[in-house]
Amino acid sequence: MNKRINIYEEASRCLLCQDAPCIKACKTGDLARAIRAIRFDNHKPAMRWVMDCSDEDLERAEQACIHYNWPIRIKEIVHSISKDEVDERLYPSLALTFCGIRCENPFFLASSAVCTNYEMVARAFDAGWAGVFYKTICMQEIKEVSPRFDAKHNNGKHGDFYGFRNMEQLSENPVEMDFDILRRLKQDYPTKVVVASIMGQVEEEWIKLAEMAEAAGCDAVELNFSCPQMKHKGMGSDVGQSPELVKMFTACVKQNVGIPVIPKMTPNITHITEPAGACIEAGADAISAINTIKSVTMDVDAEVAGQRTVSGYSGRAVRPIALRHILELAQMRETSNLQSPTSKYDLSGIGGIETWRDALEFIQLGCSNVQVCTAVMQYGYRIIDDLILGLQRYLAKRGISELQTLVGESLPSFMNPDHLDRDTIIYPMINRDKCVGCGRCEMSCRDGGHQAIVFDTETRQPRIVGTKCVGCHLCRLVCPTGAIGLSKRIHKK
Repeated sequence: MNKRINIYEEASRCLLCQDAPCIKACKTGDLARAIRAIRFDNHKPAMRWVMDCSDEDLERAEQACIHYNWPIRIKEIVHSISKDEVDERLYPSLALTFCGIRCENPFFLASSAVCTNYEMVARAFDAGWAGVFYKTICMQEIKEVSPRFDAKHNNGKHGDFYGFRNMEQLSENPVEMDFDILRRLKQDYPTKVVVASIMGQVEEEWIKLAEMAEAAGCDAVELNFSCPQMKHKGMGSDVGQSPELVKMFTACVKQNVGIPVIPKMTPNITHITEPAGACIEAGADAISAINTIKSVTMDVDAEVAGQRTVSGYSGRAVRPIALRHILELAQMRETSNLQSPTSKYDLSGIGGIETWRDALEFIQLGCSNVQVCTAVMQYGYRIIDDLILGLQRYLAKRGISELQTLVGESLPSFMNPDHLDRDTIIYPMINRDKCVGCGRCEMSCRDGGHQAIVFDTETRQPRIVGTKCVGCHLCRLVCPTGAIGLSKRIHKK
């Protein structure tokens, strides 16, 4: 039986160390960078960082690994990397426009803890991020709680969480300090896009903050209608659920500044298009979505002096929900464009973006840029390397020279459930070379499906019973080795 290593699974064990010991032990390559590329869905380009490494180099690096259980199988990972068929010299630029502003790539820092001062944003810009939605500025005094974060891990695994809950509010800096930071950032990084995120409590505050943003040289202003844990009445996601209020505040800002205005929507609502549509009617140039989802976690270590509260949930677990909201906003835009071709606005996607492929999903649904927060909090600004690398390689592989071509390309494939094809079927197909005989497929199909798999306990081989299989593909999704794939689509008998 073939026991080839799963390089993604092994790379996911890597601690992604700062100043990684494996690099120092191996003088002929950057093993840490190669493993990080694999971890963030760039396994073929990873070869460029290890192509000169000998087996002796790899063995020394493996011995230097500080993993708390057992060393990462570096040698096996490197030997399993496939040759990249895409020539990096063909990689195109990722430049595109958002609200009429040229962006060197679509990757922005989301308004959050990842961008709270000059030094942080400057380091992000130096690393390659195209822009920042700076942490939301308000007139009120902000005092944060401790602790203010919690996370959901698989089986108690530390460090790599799929869901993240935060009770953080807005910037704690004085208003004048934040706008001075934004002024210096734009002055020192003129090609980067600097967006001020603001939140007022009354019209006068919204206008004042927006005018200060424009005076500081900001490229645009984001209106935060969506923070789920504001302690001040009349602010945050409660406002974002009211089409009347968001329309009023958007209109008053548009009437007083000349830079693009970008309302940020809350997902804590049944129909996101209602407040978003009101913002567009008021003249908004783009919509940001989504902010975090109201949630509860129960870890006692996250209590604040024995107390708990509802607060925002983010991370890769929320991405499908974010994509659903983006789809609805994009479809609203398509409909409004048919009715009035001059009614155009951009979308900025937020929610669970960790790899370039995650970002691509938002772009293909209609976003002109994407904002990242939780992944930066986990892995640092350095993830921009693989976001850019993966998206450039994808474009080159498809022979596409401009990223703008991908914006909204998947929208035509979405339709109402009553229009889906219900006359054909795709049966799952078992790859015997990959199957290890665990029987998970039979167990899931028996207890959660249609009892269409028979498992031979002697040979430890599953068999699909075609007369019972309905093509739901639960078996394919639970298979831990990827041994179940797709057959051809055929008409139902």
